[in-house]
Amino acid sequence: MNTQSEPNGIHSEMDTLDSALAEWVLGEAKKHGATAAEVLMIGAESIAAGVRLGEVEKLKSSRERRLGIRVFVGQSSATASTAEVERASLAEFVASTVTLARLTAEDPWSGLPEPSMHPREIPDLGLLDPDAGIVEADRALAIARKGEKAALGADPRIKNSEGAEFDSGRYRVLFANSNGFSGEYEGSSFSLVVAPIAQDNGAMQQGYWYTANRRFAKLEDAESVGTIAAKRALRRLGARKVKTTRVPVVFDPDMAAGLIRSFAGAASGPSLYKGASFLIDRLGSRVMAPAVSIIDDARIPGALGSKPFDGEGLATNRKHLVEKGELKSYLLDCYSARKLKMQPTGNAARSVGQTPTVSTTNLYLEPGSCTPAQIIGSVRQGLYLTELIGFGVNMVTGDYSRGAGGMWIEDGQLAYPVQEITIAGNLKDMFLNIEMIGNDLQWHSTTASPSLKISEMTIAGA
Repeated sequence: MNTQSEPNGIHSEMDTLDSALAEWVLGEAKKHGATAAEVLMIGAESIAAGVRLGEVEKLKSSRERRLGIRVFVGQSSATASTAEVERASLAEFVASTVTLARLTAEDPWSGLPEPSMHPREIPDLGLLDPDAGIVEADRALAIARKGEKAALGADPRIKNSEGAEFDSGRYRVLFANSNGFSGEYEGSSFSLVVAPIAQDNGAMQQGYWYTANRRFAKLEDAESVGTIAAKRALRRLGARKVKTTRVPVVFDPDMAAGLIRSFAGAASGPSLYKGASFLIDRLGSRVMAPAVSIIDDARIPGALGSKPFDGEGLATNRKHLVEKGELKSYLLDCYSARKLKMQPTGNAARSVGQTPTVSTTNLYLEPGSCTPAQIIGSVRQGLYLTELIGFGVNMVTGDYSRGAGGMWIEDGQLAYPVQEITIAGNLKDMFLNIEMIGNDLQWHSTTASPSLKISEMTIAGA
């Protein structure tokens, strides 16, 4: 894939968003009585091109620049954002935000990080594609059409489509605070998703597949994405129900990644201090099978979730949430760390005009040595899970119950598709009962997992 767009096109949106402006804003906040302040500035450019049955359905190009501040008057704070970045407009904006902070209640846990926590150096993690800028509209539409055409041509039973969409974007982030920290980085992203519809004997099933990367040249080929999407739609045709039973469940990589996200949610600071997590007071305890290790790594070069510093200007890092089954770390921003009397972990995230929250970066379960075929082959009768519906997860108790679909396994082989079933268990038991881990870890988003097998769950069916 090639594009003729200028790699440096983003800078036009950021010319007025620089460290000098950030320092001026911080100075204005102090002048109006703020005891501490921070400023986040983002410039972004993107294009989204979608087609359906070959016709243009969506074409959206956008450019934006926004500036957000959080100011403190003692332990009272206020947060605001604006698209106006001229100093004359910003002066009034900053002053009104400081006034708003004076009117809010004090919060003993609020405040900036300790100055010593900020990094002295900011690494280059290769987040910006040096060879490709924003993909031009005609090229973006051509890629989307190519993916959809491959899907529609894969099999006569692929008779319709929900469309295909290609997106590309570039952004620049600048963050500074009154502790003296200032840092910035740039990034890019490209993605393609294809969603065909298969029809046979009056039944209709949709499938999808996608590719995403910070480097345009590293995207999966559009034809390959379309072909895989078609196969995923076709395998759902002829779905049956199964009787209620207890059997092993093999999570495909996408479904396993969702399971890992649920665990990370329970390990996040807000869930913990609100008492809404089954992982409270479990640090150092065994919470998963001994073969399981889960890592959050913000420093993987070029990865989709990588960033050199977090939403509060703290250094990001690589950490084990779980190591050989033992809970090693929570995910904390400064606020939740203070409430829990712990140290922040570099996992603060924020958007412009919002207070920090907690988020993972590149979260993944370390791969094992089993091939997916070996895992499926180990199951005499069970479910190969490829679809989940709904949000039936209780993070306090760990109770887990969700609508599901997939392929039924008979004597170690994928036998037929199943739908309209529910899988149920408890996350605490499910994680402890992970029996096999696949070697098929691939990065398609910021959370990734190989296939995994849970020894037994309840399948509620007909």
